[in-house]
Amino acid sequence: MSDLPTSIENGKPVRKKWPWFVGGGVLAVAVAAAAIVVPTLSGDGAPAAEGGDDGTPVAGGTLEFALIDYQRSPDPHWGTNYAESIVADNITDKLTWQDPDTGEITPWLATSWDVNDELTEYTFHLRDDVTFSDGSPFNAEAVKANFDQYVHGDEALGINPNGAVLFPNYEGTTVDDEYTATVTFSQPSASFLQASSFTANAGPGFLSLATLALSAEERTDPTAIIGTGPFVYEEWTEQVRTVLDKREGYDWAPPALEHDGEAYLDRIVFNVIPEASVRTGSLQSGEIDATLDVGTTDEAPLEAAGLTVISRQVSGTAIFFNFNTSLAPTNDLAVRKAIQLGWGRGAVEKTVLTDNYSVAGSILADTVSGYADYSDSVLRYDPDEAERLLDEAGWTLGSDGIREKDGERLQVKLLGISNLVANKPAYESVQQDLAAIGVDLELNVLPLADYAAAVASAPTDWNVVAANRSRNDPAVLNLQFSPLIGNGSYIADDFEGREDIIERLGRLELTLDPEERAGYAKDAQDLILEDYALSNPIYNPSQVIAHQPYVHGIIFDAQARNHFVDTWKSAQ
Repeated sequence: MSDLPTSIENGKPVRKKWPWFVGGGVLAVAVAAAAIVVPTLSGDGAPAAEGGDDGTPVAGGTLEFALIDYQRSPDPHWGTNYAESIVADNITDKLTWQDPDTGEITPWLATSWDVNDELTEYTFHLRDDVTFSDGSPFNAEAVKANFDQYVHGDEALGINPNGAVLFPNYEGTTVDDEYTATVTFSQPSASFLQASSFTANAGPGFLSLATLALSAEERTDPTAIIGTGPFVYEEWTEQVRTVLDKREGYDWAPPALEHDGEAYLDRIVFNVIPEASVRTGSLQSGEIDATLDVGTTDEAPLEAAGLTVISRQVSGTAIFFNFNTSLAPTNDLAVRKAIQLGWGRGAVEKTVLTDNYSVAGSILADTVSGYADYSDSVLRYDPDEAERLLDEAGWTLGSDGIREKDGERLQVKLLGISNLVANKPAYESVQQDLAAIGVDLELNVLPLADYAAAVASAPTDWNVVAANRSRNDPAVLNLQFSPLIGNGSYIADDFEGREDIIERLGRLELTLDPEERAGYAKDAQDLILEDYALSNPIYNPSQVIAHQPYVHGIIFDAQARNHFVDTWKSAQ
């Protein structure tokens, strides 16, 4: 059974706020007005709503919000980037809500739940007052229909099994009564409660039965996407913008948020602005109210200009170099270990990152339960040891300063994404240091659409795939690295240690006991970083937003996704 967490207040006399409320809450950054004059109009050019001087939220207005990336489909179950997940999280709801600070799972559309001793059956007791935006009821039948299609897909409709990785060993959902549903797994699934709250890419947000009956092509019509969330689609123009309208009658935000009733905003416009300078300029001119994807060099100037900068670290894995263990030269353990040791984390921290980010001390982000620090062991900067490992493995320096063995240069081809502002400069710093020990790191850092096309050939063409995976649970390691699920290091059937990796990562699903799970998490990090050197963590990413001082109540959740049910704009 679940119960509500202890409320954490920020001391405001009018309205209690939890620490993940920002832009006027406890995580907001106080700044002094300087270089520019902040406009007094709302993002749509109309005067902002009256009131709010005492911190009390006021209703009305449009939020103009900028993103670096674009939504490629309105279907919430399909999306694989931040833009897609942030929209999905505002038109759909989840069974549960995860406390971003403690990791505790708390009620949302489910008021409580029971779990059997084997961790194979989860019975959810649902709210009886929730409806989809077309008026149809949210009930146990809707839970079953959503989860079944989410995991298994529907070939006739062209729907892929997008949730199969997040819900491994899912057997099915039974309708016990109208508002009780039991989700069953063929093997223990300790991480499922967290998965039921998951808000990152291709999350399990609920769609109406009418939407589930549509084909993939029909789901490109945004008006056909019917969810239970606080907003509904008005418009979707690929690579340009997505517009959401307030859902009338919404009154079931997560209890932890202490938000009653509908969203405050009337409308949200998500504007696709790929260029950092244009996003910043649009914010400074007042054309937009807020922007995600703030450049690291823009944070301080925006604060100095009177804008507010807020952030949350992304929980899950660090930004990683996942090594292809099936492709030379990264099939050589010595090469993988040398790369881990051969670059200076201090240089990345000093020249690339701001205080909103941190250098990785493990493959797990330090916000995830079970994190262990390896910065003084296998993730230390030790170029001498890296060179010794390469020497012993037979990699000798060539005339151009790059090592070679059996006539092959030590060239490591990297495929990465340009969707996070710190990615490319961080990789370039690593590249420079690795060249000094004789490793040629070839960088290919692409926009998401190009990356998605290129990653299909990763098993045969790329030595390193650089990315991260959001999930505030140590089972993210099983999801990412197990050869039975994500297989992020392309471990072949004949890889020595394959069964050991499967077994040790799989233990994360066997218990909910905090101490036992922490031990399994430490062992999982040991095998990924020390025993098999499957990955080279780089830095812990953050989502950084800059907004006008009249914007309040933007929420960062446990996966650092943003919710706008509590967002409002005051007059200036």
